[in-house]
Amino acid sequence: MTRSEHETETLIRESLDRLAARAPDGRAVHEALARAGRRPRGTARLALVAAAVVALIVGVVAGTQLLTTPSPVPAAGRPVLTYGPGWLPDGFTEQYREGGPGITPQVRRWFAGPASITLRTYSTADPAWSQAALKIASIHDQVLVHGRVAMLTGSGDAAELTWQADDEHVLGAAIAGIPDARAVAQRFADDVAAEPVGVRGELRFGPLPAGLAERSAAVRGSGPGDASTELTAADPARPSMPVVHAVVGPDLPGVHGAAPVTVRGSGGFFVAPGTERTAMVAVRLPSGRWLRVTGPLPEAELVAIADGVQLDPSPDYRWLGRPTS
Repeated sequence: MTRSEHETETLIRESLDRLAARAPDGRAVHEALARAGRRPRGTARLALVAAAVVALIVGVVAGTQLLTTPSPVPAAGRPVLTYGPGWLPDGFTEQYREGGPGITPQVRRWFAGPASITLRTYSTADPAWSQAALKIASIHDQVLVHGRVAMLTGSGDAAELTWQADDEHVLGAAIAGIPDARAVAQRFADDVAAEPVGVRGELRFGPLPAGLAERSAAVRGSGPGDASTELTAADPARPSMPVVHAVVGPDLPGVHGAAPVTVRGSGGFFVAPGTERTAMVAVRLPSGRWLRVTGPLPEAELVAIADGVQLDPSPDYRWLGRPTS
């Protein structure tokens, strides 16, 4: 390598962070839906009427969708993502998938240089999205996706389109860094369909400390050669706030100032928490890849989590760097 492994990991993460910062994160959608929910009762009645008319027009289509939409049950650490695109602009390859148990949002992301397309799937069992259809119907900036009223926001090279695909799923397509992003979002959404894909990384949680449960599993990379798997665990009462992260990847974590510690029967590292970092244990695996576990927990608990994780010798990284699976 021409760079240290630590520098490589830093560059990768900084690049992903910049892309994530540019992409719409759904906050604008939540705020718009919240504003719609606070409108006067008369407006709410009109929204109900509009939603009812739309429901009558597309009832047969929606019924067909419900009959043909699968309801896969993911295994622990191996989520199934429900929706995928039928069309992508030239040059985009899939580099990120994330999902989890219950109502955890599902995420798929494609990149072409600095540009990105993100598809998020939310459950209507989540209170934040339970009334999405009625609220979207009351917002002025509307389009249709598969005959359903959708909300389109943004302009220029960034836009987000949100719609309810069926009674159980709300979808969001976020476009960043692409000219005429609203038109791209519309075409992308028009070709989204229920085509489940899996997230099978090389890592699964074993025993977790009391009060924590698996929240999500993610796989990322520009191709199989730099793939990594990340798991998060959180308090079930506050699932949106992960407490523990466990990552397996090709690069050496930053271990400056680390103390030696035995992890999985081998010599590893413990990095104490600091002003801008959380505690971490790390160890090199027999495969040559690195495992690290981070979180605001005592050293002994982080070591126990690392000792207990299960490694899958046959992860599915084949889709990384491809347009679609």
